Amino acid sequence: MSSPIETVVPPAAPSAPPSPVQNGVPAVAPPEVLPNLDEIVIEDGLPVDSIFAEKQQRLLTEPLYSGWTGPGPGRTFQAFANVGLFYGQSNSLSPDVMLALDIPTGGDLALRKNRSYFIWERLKPPDVAIELVSDRRGREEDFKLHQYALLGVSYYVIFDPLDRLHHGILRCFASRAGTYEPLPEARFARIGLGLVLWEGEFEGYHARWLRWCDDQGQIIPTGQELADQESQRAEQERQRAEQERQRAEQERKRVEQLEAKLRSLGIDPHQV
Repeated sequence: MSSPIETVVPPAAPSAPPSPVQNGVPAVAPPEVLPNLDEIVIEDGLPVDSIFAEKQQRLLTEPLYSGWTGPGPGRTFQAFANVGLFYGQSNSLSPDVMLALDIPTGGDLALRKNRSYFIWERLKPPDVAIELVSDRRGREEDFKLHQYALLGVSYYVIFDPLDRLHHGILRCFASRAGTYEPLPEARFARIGLGLVLWEGEFEGYHARWLRWCDDQGQIIPTGQELADQESQRAEQERQRAEQERQRAEQERKRVEQLEAKLRSLGIDPHQV
């Protein structure tokens, strides 16, 4: 969906300064040749394309923090929506969603180095980049696909909800030797996640959404869905407790009626 923050036509070969990632491996470069963060425009102030895009981006980030157990014990992750991905002084992309594993979390967002995804600062590319197609000008199938592959992004996803490119609604690719190979299904074995198309309501809007699922195909719930599930469980528990109380009350009345009948016959029910 989003176009590069600064549109750059990719050269046939890397130009100085070289890309900090070569075939997915951070290149070792002395500090003096690294891009100067103070000279990079990292926020262009452009709005998102549509309400659908804004909500779809959040639906692909918030559930990971609310409902995903993460990539494994001791491992970290960060998910970003519409944040600049920089791989050079004037080279950048702005994927709709990025997911990066095993990078430091937190940090002072007032610091320039923490306000965008600078590959030479993070020391690795993101693991997943997702592009949402809004028209035919985004170059998701050529320029962006080529660049994400060169940067070493493990998985690249093109989500085309209206099939504007006429190649299918959801296409996923896995990196191999600096290029991408199509995946037969949206399952990302290296990170234990997948993607599914889900039709339903999110924040008052009914649509067909793209959502994360675990390696068993179970959708990763949003925080609201988790709260609703907990509320439903609490209501079911309340109903179960009420039914148990009613059964106990009925049993108490049955015993009282039996005792009253025994007394009417001159029998002490406590001596039976």
